[in-house]
Amino acid sequence: MAIMDFLNRQFIDVIEWTDDSRDTLSYRFPDDDKQIKNEAQLIVRESQIAQFVYVGQFADTLGPGRHTLKTENIPILSDLLGWKYKFQTPFKADVYYVVTRVFTGNKWGTSNPVMMRDADFGVVRMRAFGTYDFKIVDPVKFLKEVAGTDHHFRLDEFNDVMRSRLVSVFSETLAKAKVPALDVATRYSELGEALLEPINVATREKYGIELTAFVVENVSVPPELEQAIDKRGAMTAIGNLNDYVKYNMGNALAEGKAGTAGIGAELAAGLAMGQSMMQGMAGGAAQAPSQPGLVPQAPAAAAAPAAAPIALMTPEQVAEALGVSPADVLQELEAGNLKGRKIGSQWRVPQAALDEFLKG
Repeated sequence: MAIMDFLNRQFIDVIEWTDDSRDTLSYRFPDDDKQIKNEAQLIVRESQIAQFVYVGQFADTLGPGRHTLKTENIPILSDLLGWKYKFQTPFKADVYYVVTRVFTGNKWGTSNPVMMRDADFGVVRMRAFGTYDFKIVDPVKFLKEVAGTDHHFRLDEFNDVMRSRLVSVFSETLAKAKVPALDVATRYSELGEALLEPINVATREKYGIELTAFVVENVSVPPELEQAIDKRGAMTAIGNLNDYVKYNMGNALAEGKAGTAGIGAELAAGLAMGQSMMQGMAGGAAQAPSQPGLVPQAPAAAAAPAAAPIALMTPEQVAEALGVSPADVLQELEAGNLKGRKIGSQWRVPQAALDEFLKG
């Protein structure tokens, strides 16, 4: 009896593993140098897969359930062991349990700027970070390429191993997708969804894992590119330059921040800016090409001087010029004796109208 008890202790009757953690990806069953006996019981729970490895070669993969280990259940391992029919003797093999549930909230980020070619800004350096969820879909590739022979492979080790690899896949996918830098920096949610499947194509093939969610939380670009994006946004918001100048003039008049001289100067500056932009848009076809060291000659005929802007006055300024109260000026405006234009709730009086009023 003592001899039988000793022999029984040298063999493994039941192989099972209960995951008591939330961060284990793979676990090698501890055999303590024992052999697995014929018709031993293998128990695989939900969200687990059992993978047999014999002398460095990957053999059978068994899913959830209770399995009796015999030739019919482990054909690949039986072939490696040289069993043509059935085996009766114990054998040695490593059994890895691989967890197949979804692991959520894992962080990724670029430690160095990612170089990408952009149609608008040329070569752009970008940094990005976010989160992703994943699960193991190919235990053999995962054990071979990621976990290796680690007897207890945890999530923190996975993040250390995969962070740089995932960023590399992200960079390659982003470059192939040719997403403009403006879209990368502003459309995070759409970018993550668009890149999910292309990234999965690479991660399934290389590492045996599949991302169930990929979230881009932030993308940062160099300061000079941020300024260029801000300028482009400002020009888009401005739209028609003429309307923009009029809008600023109206605000200045309504707040009483500009006198007649200031209004004329602002209008003249706006008109000059508009003319300059129109000339630039028309192209330099009529201009001689500039050469280093040469000063462009003045045009043969000078353009006719622009007409002086019409001076506008507020009721207060008219009252000061006439030596009366602003209420008197408003009364004349309402009666139509003094010609003016009402913009919103504010009156404006042209200088010509005031001269006409004084003549009458």
